[in-house]
Amino acid sequence: MPDGLRIDRPTVADGGALWRIARDSRTLDLNSSYSYLLWCRDFAGTSVVARDADGQPVGFITGYIRPTRPGTLVVWQVAVDTAHRGRGLAAALLDGLTERVTADRASAPVALNSLETTITPGNTASERLFLSYAERHGLAVDREVLFGAGVFPDGGHDPEILYRIGPFAG
Repeated sequence: MPDGLRIDRPTVADGGALWRIARDSRTLDLNSSYSYLLWCRDFAGTSVVARDADGQPVGFITGYIRPTRPGTLVVWQVAVDTAHRGRGLAAALLDGLTERVTADRASAPVALNSLETTITPGNTASERLFLSYAERHGLAVDREVLFGAGVFPDGGHDPEILYRIGPFAG
């Protein structure tokens, strides 16, 4: 973990900061500010926030357990404040999230056996993050198109490639 930062569980009070970090990333699909508040309330157990020495959020990962595959953690968004990029914070957040969810039966009532995320083609930072995670943990990576560009009603959206990482050691 980069110096002076700590990984924590998000709270509703963090929702606004997470929305601003996502907005300022200029790469994420920005959800409504309301959705980040709900996320911090309803999915805090499967999400993490990085805090600076003053306790302010400087990065986050939002995730959830897939209802039809309760052994699967889906990583929804990963974002790091511009001033804290390039220091390994996203990787530390991802490691911290999977460690916590694996250990916390309230967040994942069954043993986790895989992680899923989607990445648009050309998002090399996300590709590197998840491929290096798989390599660090000795996990296989399968890829397939989850949503082709043509299914997005607003047009102009790149396809979303599903990365399935696992199985985790049980």
